[in-house]
Amino acid sequence: MLKYILRRLVYGFAVLILVVLIISSIIYLAPVDPERLTFGQRYDTETLELKRKELGLDQPLYIQLAYYLRDISPVAVLENSQENLKKYHFIKLISFGASTLVIKAPYFRESFQSGRDVWQLLRDKIPQTAILAISAIFLALIIGISLGVIAAINQNNWFDNSAVVASVMGISVPSYVSAMLLALLFGYYLKDYTGFEVRGSLYDLNDFGDETIFWKNLILPAIALGIRPIAIITQLTRSAMLDVLSQDYIRTAKSKGLSYYRIIFKHALRNALNPVLTAVSGWFAALLAGAFFVENVFDYDGLGQLTVNALLSYDIPLVLGAVLLTAAIFVVINILVDILYAVLDPRIKVA
Repeated sequence: MLKYILRRLVYGFAVLILVVLIISSIIYLAPVDPERLTFGQRYDTETLELKRKELGLDQPLYIQLAYYLRDISPVAVLENSQENLKKYHFIKLISFGASTLVIKAPYFRESFQSGRDVWQLLRDKIPQTAILAISAIFLALIIGISLGVIAAINQNNWFDNSAVVASVMGISVPSYVSAMLLALLFGYYLKDYTGFEVRGSLYDLNDFGDETIFWKNLILPAIALGIRPIAIITQLTRSAMLDVLSQDYIRTAKSKGLSYYRIIFKHALRNALNPVLTAVSGWFAALLAGAFFVENVFDYDGLGQLTVNALLSYDIPLVLGAVLLTAAIFVVINILVDILYAVLDPRIKVA
C-alpha cells in the first residue's frame, strides 16, 4: 500500500509540474505586457524597462519557468543573500559556496497589481469558496439521494420517468447557465418575494459599515453549483438501489416479514450508498472548478472571482497561484479517491 501511495504522489507531482508549464507558457506567450497594466495609462520607456526587470519579464521564457518552479518547489538551491532571507521561509540543509540547499514553503510570489503576497490573497478567499462547495455538495447529497431512492422504489412510473428526465437535463446544463437563470428569476423578477439579490457575497457590509455574514447570499450560488451533482447523484442512487433491490438478501428480508421501510433504509440504501459516496468524493473537486463561473455570475467574493479578475488584469503570479491551487486540490482528492477504491475493493491491486 505504501508503494502504491508513493507512486500516486509522484504522478500527482508530475501533473502539477505539467500544469505549471502549460499554463505558464500560455500566459507568458500571450500578446499582453503585464508591466504596462501595472502603470495604467501613464508610463515612460525607462520606467517600463525597470519594471520588466523587477518582475523578471526581461528573461527568456525557459528561465522564467525555471525560476517559478524553483519558487514553488519545497526543495531548492538558493543564493545566500538578504533578499532571499526576506522572501523565502526555509531551513538550510547543505551550504556550498554562495548557494545553499534548503527546504522551504512554496512561494507563489507577489501580485503584480496589489503587491500583496499571492498566497495571502488566495488564503483569504478559500474559506468562502469552501463554504460554497460544501453547501452545494451537502444539498446535492440530500436531494439527489432522496430523489434516487424514491425513483427506484417507484420504477417506471411517472415520478421515476420525471426524475430521469430532470437528471439528464441537470447534467446537460452548465453551472453558469443555471446561475444566470436563478439570478434572473429569483434575484430580479421575484426579488420582492424571495428577498434574494442578483449579486452578493457571503461576507458583506451592512447598513452600519460593519462586515457581516449574509447567509441568504449563499443560497442561490449553492443551488446553481449543486444542480449538476444532484443530477449525477440521483442517477447513481437510482441505479445502485435497483441493483441492490434485486439481490437475494433483500428477498430473504422480505420473506422474514421485515417492515418495508426497514428493508429500504437499513438494508438496501446502506449498501447502495457505497458507490454514490465514492463518486461524490471526486465530484467535490469538480465543484471548485464550477465555482469559478458561478462566483463570477453572483459577484460572490471567493477564489473563482479572484481568479477571473486576475485574468482580466493579467496578474500572472495570481493566475498561476490560483490555477496551481485548484490543480493541487484535484490531484489530492483524486489520490484520496484512488486510495479509497483500493481499500474498499479487494480486486484492485496496489502492489
